[in-house]
Amino acid sequence: MAVGKEEVQHEIVKARTDKREYRRIVLRNSLEVLIVSDPDTDKCAASMDVRVGSFCDPEGLEGLAHFLEHMLFYASEKYPLEDSYLKYITEHGGSTNAFTSGDNTNYHFDVNCDGFEEALDRFAQFFIKPLMKADATTREIKAVDSENQNNLLSDAWRLNQLQRHLSLESHPYHKFSTGNLDTLEVRPKAKGLDIRRELIKFYEENYSANLMHLVIYAKEDLDKIQVQVEEKFREIRNTDRNSFIFPGQPCMSEHLQILVRVVPIEQGHKLRIVWPITPEIQYYNEGPCRYLCHLIHHEGEGSLFYVLKTLGWATSLYASEAPETSEVSFFKVVIDLADAGHEHTKDIIGLLFKYISLLQQSGVCKWIFDELAAVCETEFHYQDKYPPIDYVVNISSHMQFYPPKDWLVGSSLPSIFSPNIIQKVLDELSPNNVRIFWESKKFEGDTDMVEPWYGTAYSIEKVTVSMIQEWMLSAPNEDLLLPAPNMFIPTDLSLKNAHEKVNDPVVLRKSPCSMLWYKPDTVFLTPKAYVMIDFNCCHASDSPEAEVLCDIFTRLLMDYLNEYAYYAQVAGLYFGINHVDSGFQVTLIGYNHKLRTLLETIVNKILKFKVKPERFSVIKEMVTKEYQNFKFQQPYQQAMCYCALILQDGTWPWMERLQALLHLEPDDLAKFAPVMLSRVFLECYIAGNIERNEAESMIQHVEDLLFKDSNPICQPLPPSQFLTNRIVKLEKGMSCFYPAEGLNPSDDNSALVHYIQVHRDDFTLNVKLQLFVLIAKQPAFHQLRSVEQLGYITDLTQRNDFGIHGVQIIIQSTAMGPAKLDLRVEAFLKMFESKLHKMTNDEFKSNVNALIDVKLEKYKNLWEECGFYLGEIAGGTLKFDREQSEVAALRQLTKQDLIDFFNQHIKVGAPRKKTLSVGVYGNLHSSEYAVDKSEAVQPPYSVKIDDIYSFKSGLPLYGSFKGGLPQVKL
Repeated sequence: MAVGKEEVQHEIVKARTDKREYRRIVLRNSLEVLIVSDPDTDKCAASMDVRVGSFCDPEGLEGLAHFLEHMLFYASEKYPLEDSYLKYITEHGGSTNAFTSGDNTNYHFDVNCDGFEEALDRFAQFFIKPLMKADATTREIKAVDSENQNNLLSDAWRLNQLQRHLSLESHPYHKFSTGNLDTLEVRPKAKGLDIRRELIKFYEENYSANLMHLVIYAKEDLDKIQVQVEEKFREIRNTDRNSFIFPGQPCMSEHLQILVRVVPIEQGHKLRIVWPITPEIQYYNEGPCRYLCHLIHHEGEGSLFYVLKTLGWATSLYASEAPETSEVSFFKVVIDLADAGHEHTKDIIGLLFKYISLLQQSGVCKWIFDELAAVCETEFHYQDKYPPIDYVVNISSHMQFYPPKDWLVGSSLPSIFSPNIIQKVLDELSPNNVRIFWESKKFEGDTDMVEPWYGTAYSIEKVTVSMIQEWMLSAPNEDLLLPAPNMFIPTDLSLKNAHEKVNDPVVLRKSPCSMLWYKPDTVFLTPKAYVMIDFNCCHASDSPEAEVLCDIFTRLLMDYLNEYAYYAQVAGLYFGINHVDSGFQVTLIGYNHKLRTLLETIVNKILKFKVKPERFSVIKEMVTKEYQNFKFQQPYQQAMCYCALILQDGTWPWMERLQALLHLEPDDLAKFAPVMLSRVFLECYIAGNIERNEAESMIQHVEDLLFKDSNPICQPLPPSQFLTNRIVKLEKGMSCFYPAEGLNPSDDNSALVHYIQVHRDDFTLNVKLQLFVLIAKQPAFHQLRSVEQLGYITDLTQRNDFGIHGVQIIIQSTAMGPAKLDLRVEAFLKMFESKLHKMTNDEFKSNVNALIDVKLEKYKNLWEECGFYLGEIAGGTLKFDREQSEVAALRQLTKQDLIDFFNQHIKVGAPRKKTLSVGVYGNLHSSEYAVDKSEAVQPPYSVKIDDIYSFKSGLPLYGSFKGGLPQVKL
């Protein structure tokens, strides 16, 4: 029985639109639980947050808390079959994961509703009697090490650890949190320690029910859920373990007032200005960090970013609080620098402190706080539902720090105006409290220190208060201003479309210039809308130059609109202008009240587009670095790009685009933009809280501006010039291999993408493929990752290229090169074949029902619904009844149908099978690359691809679903 029962819905702060019920209970073992009842949910979820994290690692056993997180998934005394938990979750349409932070570890899962009770029981056993078998322990150390290997060349991980390294050694913030083979095997063995014994000891000493917080999200009523929770979680031991307390700041005087020059992996320059501060959690109702982030991060006219951008010194600026514990937190300002900004770093730091000085002089402004509080309140009360698994993780993390009434809110509702508290945190953003990290490849060869865990090269220089004051004085004398009042804050939140009964999008209007799809919101009932206008431009991808110029065009538009539209973003109305294969898209998402005003401004910017040479140069520099940094992507990402290049017609390799980019000048874009816009077709989609006449009027106005002016910039695009997306049709029995050398010689990881092309969109074939993926996903992960330990990144997923369906297996590994990895994939498929035949009819039916449940899952918000419909429209398939039709096909499926499908398309050696393997060879396997590249075709391959374009030119293409004006009736 629970010792405490509290109907929290009477006291908990929840959104006015939230119809879910909540109850807080405390079990006899002191486990604190929040139960959420949602009769409308299709997925149930749970999250256990344990207040034990990497800060608690014993000295000399770095990564032990993270290792324990990995091990709890394996097996328990009640469910001893290894990996049976993950198998159960996957077979019931769910997912599971965990993460380890400084002072907590969070475990979570979601699952179809009919599988929730047993999934919850399996989950509870993590915290009751996990087995942590010796052989599993030995294998999972390799998985932790593989995870660390993937992080070694990530600038985010490297900089995070460097900041920890430059702190008090006796403080747990200083620790290396993830662990690796050295910390979890080599060093413990050298000391005579048994790592499994240490793991069990750590678990038994620290994992106590009183340090745990659980959130359960289910379909049943509160009473029924409570009974399940009490029954399944009451056996968790409570040793009354005191919460770990990490008093004091991790940064002493020697760690402050420093300028650290850092050599990153990727191209580019970055400034990270960091202050240790009082954590906002201590004053979450007053919201001091939210207030200061709002101002320092602002991008409107007169803001710090506006000035830096005008000077051509910065491409982005972000301010945020980075809390580590309830006692330790940092305020960070991160600035991406242009090359010119790298030469003016001291001026930029001076301008930042000048802006902070402006905030000091202006005092804390009540109208700014009130405006921010109003925006936060509207956002909270009109928040969208999101996946239960994310919801429970968010709340369980809050439960460690907030009183029950604020578990749902956290720090998202600043409500008490306290100038003194805001001023207190503002005072902490001072020159005598600062740490500056300056990253640039230009520092290579000029550093004298190396961080031990990631090998990051750096040097340190002391920065005095007087030096920063000098930088402030010498900085450009620009007008730094506080933001203006925000005209985009919505005041009309009324709902429309109550009388509409439209289930799927309809075409409201069609002309030679545009087509408007419309779907009113009759389900979610929020004052929000989604507007997308796809500018189909036949000249947008004629050549690598055209593709790059179109990309720069969209970025410049975003750049020109930024100061104006940033206010809309603050108020919950977001916009994007993005380069796509067919041209570019304009998207607006958020509150509908002021949406049209923003749309008309965007269209006018397109109409009057002019190239500003100084902004072109900055954007070109930014895009160039992005292309140059392609070689620093993870090997599996490189392999995915090669795979797309081989399969997709009319794509340009990144090197050709980079070479084209290097020679482009402002005049090239000035000439290109009118040509690109000269022939256009607008495919539009409007959904949400907008009435039919509003939607029609909106698009009619856009069409009038672009096509019907006295001297229009656009002419209608003839149907013959509509672009199509077509995919290479691999030949039956073909097994292709494309080997590529890893682009980063410092990366030891190799990667394989093993792709099996199956069919063109068809309901019956779709569900056979989906069912295969559902059944094979977990065994593939278990065999290739858990048992064989090939690599931390291991995944089997469905792939859909413009309506051409297939399956792909991705492995990233230091253990083997790509060709050997491919043999392990083949071996797995042979093993899986026998499992498929041994599957019982009950198991088959259970998997079919799990997939049906996934397909019938309702959209949780307007954006999810729009994502599905836009996928059908953009792809040209227009199968708005897809889920219902595929469920009908699933219900007719037999086990033999699935076996026949496997034998025809997936089975090793199947005569109709079509396989493409792409291998990227890392540093450890470079000798294998030389052999595999030069040797003649070896089994299991029938074709080795030496030149992508020669290979593609000899193959047919699948027909495209999209091309010309869709044939739909009004």
